[in-house]
Amino acid sequence: MRSPDGWHLTDDVDVFLARAGDFLRSRAALHTMQVTAAEGIRTGPERMRVRAGFGWLAEGGEVGGAFVRVGEGLLGLTPVSPGQAEALAARLAGAGHRVPGVSAGEGAAAAFATAWERRTGATAEFRGRLRLYRLAGLAEPRPAPPGRARHADGADRDRLVAWCADFAAAVGDPTVVTAATWAGTRFAAKRFTFWQTPDGSPVALAGTTAPVAAHVRIDPVYTPPHLRGHGYAAAVTAAVARTALAAGVTDVALFADPANATSNALYRRLGFVPLTDVAHYAFTP
Repeated sequence: MRSPDGWHLTDDVDVFLARAGDFLRSRAALHTMQVTAAEGIRTGPERMRVRAGFGWLAEGGEVGGAFVRVGEGLLGLTPVSPGQAEALAARLAGAGHRVPGVSAGEGAAAAFATAWERRTGATAEFRGRLRLYRLAGLAEPRPAPPGRARHADGADRDRLVAWCADFAAAVGDPTVVTAATWAGTRFAAKRFTFWQTPDGSPVALAGTTAPVAAHVRIDPVYTPPHLRGHGYAAAVTAAVARTALAAGVTDVALFADPANATSNALYRRLGFVPLTDVAHYAFTP
């Protein structure tokens, strides 16, 4: 029996993926946040302790949209129309859900934020946007800086914590990243690679999500400020993309701040092409 049209809500990741999993995996790069978050909850050790909410939009027997919200994070919404976003805000508000904010395509995010303000009395604040890229074909950086890529291991824990904390601070991510909180952050489940100079010194870092539907997302990419300008970020980004492709991944995605001309130019040179822009709003009750 098919689900009636409209938005459907659940807190069960298995129910969500049974309904919306094929839809998410059909364009995994475009749905990168939703598919990696849901699969991470389904398969990861955090499954039993992370509170999450999920939903999918049924239209004529097909899934036309979906969202994932993990803990107190933003509601991450796949591309939908402004009207569909408004309908979701009405559905969630009517069911008494608390939503700290929304992340979606610009039109849908604005429509959701406006509807949420109207229905709940909350105040919506625009917090910025990110540009989603997909790798069309890897172009190796030329010239490549001296050194090589090296996978991070247990001995790198302190450096990983420190550099991820610095990255979070640099991009305005409120996540508290310390040795004590590491296991509960989004960074803990990533696979990390360093670019190191010939003398063995790490100079840049890139992480990737676990493969889902032949897809990975590169996140984060970080070079300490005093080491920038030498091509290390390009080298480590290319290295993790190359490793993913060699392992059978067909979709490699990443986000960049569209206001950062340097990083956007770097990713385009490596062969990444823009898919969409995603806007972020935070809600104050």
